[in-house]
Amino acid sequence: MPISYDHLMNYPIPEVRQALRWQDVALYNFSVGLGQDPMDERQLDFLYEPRLKVMPSMPVVLASPGFWSRNPDTGIVWQQILHGEQGLVLHRPLPTEGEVVGRSRITGLVDRGEGKGALMYSEREILDAKTGALLATSTSTSFMRGNGGFGGPGGPVKQPHPEPAREPDLVVDLATRPEQALVYRLNSDLNPLHIDPAVARQAGFDRPILHGLCTFGTVCHALLRSLCDYDTARFGRMDLRFSSPVFPGETIRTEIWREEGGAAFRARVVERDKVVVSNGLFRLA
Repeated sequence: MPISYDHLMNYPIPEVRQALRWQDVALYNFSVGLGQDPMDERQLDFLYEPRLKVMPSMPVVLASPGFWSRNPDTGIVWQQILHGEQGLVLHRPLPTEGEVVGRSRITGLVDRGEGKGALMYSEREILDAKTGALLATSTSTSFMRGNGGFGGPGGPVKQPHPEPAREPDLVVDLATRPEQALVYRLNSDLNPLHIDPAVARQAGFDRPILHGLCTFGTVCHALLRSLCDYDTARFGRMDLRFSSPVFPGETIRTEIWREEGGAAFRARVVERDKVVVSNGLFRLA
């Protein structure tokens, strides 16, 4: 069935409640690369339970409704969806234990025309289940390659944050682990593209690729280290555009340009000199 604009804009994405344990926090932090130097006390703060901190990027995996766009009644050709952009705004300090609620909705649909695909904008609010306080807002842009021409509006289209033409002010290299996708999927992102070589080959890759949101977390680490000195209270917001996949074991180089209130950034893999994240925006809290 084709997309119905009104139906999809009002699609009942299920609310999700998630119990959060310190072990979940430590697993997420480890899965995005923290702890590769076990003598780095600042990174141990994200793994050692007596003084545990939450990586600012963790809300992207909290109280997620899963791959709901695979439901037949959406009309989405789910096999041709690409994760195009990801954003995150932090409103309050993130708990290491407790219960959180995720409320998701579609915020916009853009029809690019027959054979040209469509854009779907969505957001998820993550709230403290006990107090109702808003903790974070996660936003996403999906490129639906198989759904253009459904008669929807041609805009508005989110404009990317510009990248400066000058040399970056800061460069941070962070290695990913060869088995990192196998660990990251334990955050409940179970797409077989990231573990099954046969599925990866069917998708056109010679081996499984790293989750885009794992790349997001790695870049978050680079920003937290270089611009916040690992102080999570200073981390306010980040947005980026996914440009190309990362293979586990590659080194992600984040290039940063200081701006008023934060920075612009992009990231590339060192081994292939390939840009994997572009048009990044970071803002201090």
